[in-house]
Amino acid sequence: QVQLVESGGGLVQAGGSLRLSCAASGRTFSSYAMGWFRQAPGKEREFVAAIIWSDSTTYYTDSVKGRFTISRDAAKNTVYLQMNSLKPEDTAVYYCNIEILGHAYWGQGTQVAVSS
Repeated sequence: QVQLVESGGGLVQAGGSLRLSCAASGRTFSSYAMGWFRQAPGKEREFVAAIIWSDSTTYYTDSVKGRFTISRDAAKNTVYLQMNSLKPEDTAVYYCNIEILGHAYWGQGTQVAVSS
């Protein structure tokens, strides 16, 4: 059993910053990667960022490069998404994801709203 709990979402003006957290619990010892996806109203869920657990290699979608940073705290089984220079188009529900033995697990999501 794996549980992911996201936190840190909220309402912010354009140009502001937020830091999202995702705490994983349960049988996560075989995890390969953790990441963040987002879904705006009426849009498909899209990849945002990921981190490989073993060596901290990171990946980002082009639209957030230079603005978002994904990191991890292995001792806490937690990943973070630091979001700077936020834009209205970043408004979405952000979901944490973990890959374990070929299976994907998802958190409930946290709302990020960026006003113009």
